[in-house]
Amino acid sequence: MYSKKLMSLFRNPKNMGNIKNYNALGKVGNPLCGDVLYLYLKIKNNKISKISFETFGCVSAIGTSSAVTMLAKGKTLEEAEKLTKDDVAKFVGGLPPIKMHCSLLAIDGLRAAIKDYREKHGLQAKKIKKESLCGTKCRTGK
Repeated sequence: MYSKKLMSLFRNPKNMGNIKNYNALGKVGNPLCGDVLYLYLKIKNNKISKISFETFGCVSAIGTSSAVTMLAKGKTLEEAEKLTKDDVAKFVGGLPPIKMHCSLLAIDGLRAAIKDYREKHGLQAKKIKKESLCGTKCRTGK
């Protein structure tokens, strides 16, 4: 059901915990399943120099939270904002369709943290198309 990579990130999560002196925080949750993610960023010179998370949720929620920290670390804000739920799912070796909402939670947390940073520092927020779980097929029926 779960990939070896996802199970490894669940059992030995990377970048878990709080960062001292973080300068951005993303808080997101999924009311349907109860998962909650706090994503902490330390941004220096427009790059994510440190990133960590605290997730209260299932195996997939914890694994994808760890994955998004690994994918985003060292990236500029603009590069990090281009990451998608599919990037996270691919990184962990795939997710069962019923657990794709966890990769979306991770991306929403990252984007919320970046938005928090931009707002705190008077920077223009980027207009990013909101992702959904179903993709284009659900909206168009094709």
